[in-house]
Amino acid sequence: MPSPQVASKASAPSVPPHSGTSPAQLTHGLKQRHLSMIALGGVIGAGLFVGSGAGIAAAGPSIVLAFAASGLLVMLVMRMLGEMSAAHPASGSFSVHAERALGPWAGFTAGWIFWVLLCVAVAAEAIGAAAIMLTWFPGSASWMWVALFMAVFCGTNLASVRNFGEYEFWFAALKVLAIVAFLALGVLAITGLLPGTDAPGGSNLTGAGGFFPNGSEGLVVGLLASVFAYGGLETVSIAAAESENPVRGVASAVRTAMWRIAVFYVGSMLVIVTLIPWNDPSVLSGPYAAVLDHLGIPAAGEVMKVVVLIALLSAMNANIYGASRMSYSLVVRGEGPALLGRVSGGVPRRTVLASSAFGFFAVLLSLWWPETVFSWLLNMVGAAVLVVWGFIAVSQLRSRRTLERDAPERLVVRMWLFPFLTWLALAGIAGILLLMLRDGDTRVQLYFTGGLTLALAATGLWRQRPAAAVR
Repeated sequence: MPSPQVASKASAPSVPPHSGTSPAQLTHGLKQRHLSMIALGGVIGAGLFVGSGAGIAAAGPSIVLAFAASGLLVMLVMRMLGEMSAAHPASGSFSVHAERALGPWAGFTAGWIFWVLLCVAVAAEAIGAAAIMLTWFPGSASWMWVALFMAVFCGTNLASVRNFGEYEFWFAALKVLAIVAFLALGVLAITGLLPGTDAPGGSNLTGAGGFFPNGSEGLVVGLLASVFAYGGLETVSIAAAESENPVRGVASAVRTAMWRIAVFYVGSMLVIVTLIPWNDPSVLSGPYAAVLDHLGIPAAGEVMKVVVLIALLSAMNANIYGASRMSYSLVVRGEGPALLGRVSGGVPRRTVLASSAFGFFAVLLSLWWPETVFSWLLNMVGAAVLVVWGFIAVSQLRSRRTLERDAPERLVVRMWLFPFLTWLALAGIAGILLLMLRDGDTRVQLYFTGGLTLALAATGLWRQRPAAAVR
């Protein structure tokens, strides 16, 4: 880390023009097709394919309302992020926007907590992908697959941003194809047009306890599960800064967020709870595989294993990219170790290596101390996405007035019904944080994440002390 004297220079009220982007060094190697598919596929993660089972088991058919409510919140957050990112494209995304609106401490806090979140996610995804490979190659070792996947995606991100874009394009295309095929089969089965199936009507929506089988408590658990299934959408605003047309790219991604969320998340939840009973034991282990098995699709479980593996590898690739760009942006702004700031071949290779190394180290922690150290890491980032969303909302609230006054032509994307919906989103984020206090597991995550956030904020405030105070 730079010395406090150096860091104090960054405490000016405005961020330097190059902040977070360093356009003279980072390339614009992502094509519009890359960005479009990253935006489309970024909403489809392993959390949707696997994690949604716990939400369905708790909320029953009302999981549809839970995903719709949390999806509305995510759409508002993405709209706010899109407004700021279209006005000031930056590879540091919301970290840069927070620094512009609230000060260096906010950019430091939002940026580094997101970096930790992505690196821990890379570790969790590598472990999940290795577990799938072990079902096909039972004689192999988990660490071997983890090492292979980490090496492949670290190498991909080291090569060029276009390499990352190509990998993510095809990963996203396969995920989109899988979810579209699932929805098509589901709609045919619901309408009775799929050979060999009968239309279920509303029996699964109203039977076995009704639409709210576990009452408001079940709906709350489903809501919390759905919120964290949406994580990862923020990466598209980071990638947009290295695209051919950053403003058009991020604007397009944000404007299509609504139908993507409605179709992929809410639509697939509706298909699942309509076709099979919410309390079917197979739903908990994998709701999509359970539906395909119910429809008589051959080797449904194996098909979903492939899809989940693709989703995990896609997330690894995207998270290494996002972590490296976020940390590079922080370094450029004097908020990280200066030795990581070198760019070669248009790629911040040192931050790619640092981000991959932290992810791989987290994997080792999971092998050495699965019940202690790694669980601490997971708890520390359990509510990190909500912290990031909070920074986005407050930053947009502060920056919108400045943009309207000084650069109205930059408002290519505008937040709907400003400031009412921004305040509504902040209230929604606060409400979810309060709901997390009701459950033991999520309460622990909230405490850990809160502690990490306070520690980062205190460090950021200490770093931006006036030079006189340092002396």
